[in-house]
Amino acid sequence: MEPEVLSFTIPIESNKIVFVWNITAQLSEGEIYFSLLKVFSQFGPLYSLKLLPNAGVAEPGYYAVLKYFSSRSAKKAHAACDRKSLFQDSPLKVQVCSRQKQFPYKSLELYGHKCQEVANYYLGFNGWSKRIIALQNISGLDCDAEEAASPQEQSKLRYLCVVEVTIHGHDIHSRGVGVAEETIEKQKDSEKVAVEYVSDEDDAVDCLTEEELQGLIQVNDFTWAPMDFGEGDDEETLANLTFHEASITDGD
Repeated sequence: MEPEVLSFTIPIESNKIVFVWNITAQLSEGEIYFSLLKVFSQFGPLYSLKLLPNAGVAEPGYYAVLKYFSSRSAKKAHAACDRKSLFQDSPLKVQVCSRQKQFPYKSLELYGHKCQEVANYYLGFNGWSKRIIALQNISGLDCDAEEAASPQEQSKLRYLCVVEVTIHGHDIHSRGVGVAEETIEKQKDSEKVAVEYVSDEDDAVDCLTEEELQGLIQVNDFTWAPMDFGEGDDEETLANLTFHEASITDGD
């Protein structure tokens, strides 16, 4: 059996999509959803599961559309569940999408938590790791000199991040680059920070003097600087990053 290559992208291939119909309305919609999730997640991680009501001209009931990350998982689900009464009296009908042509839109990279879910399933917990290679403030690099000199009501904050993913045991390394951008509204009045102290009802003191505030409250302004993380640093900051051109192999 040839290995299947899985990429950290949203699945759009037809052979990864499974249709389930002939779902009766014996259970509530919530119970049906979790029953489907329990049954079909046994064959591999699911990207999505959508439960939809039948058309008005049909009998009351539901049908479902499931997306797997692996076409092999979709085939296993079809073979094990088609014509089987899994959580209802009548058998379900299960079929892998037969359309050969892919959908016209481009597949997008997965969010970080989905990448972790897929990697942990196929590689095992601690079978892979990630680290930040560089984190750089690139704000203002694409602005003209005239725009930089003239005051604006809005400004853009941009940061570039380079991440490396390592698959242990196979000596595979893959790097990806991402840019985060946020628009900041400039305030027309003074750029100062005010701190308000609200005492408890049991506190007899209505306010604190400037001398009493010394050492209790301190507000500092800070600017992001380029960061370079080493091998031993905490890598939890990567939880919501996506990866480019990274793939894993299902050798089962």
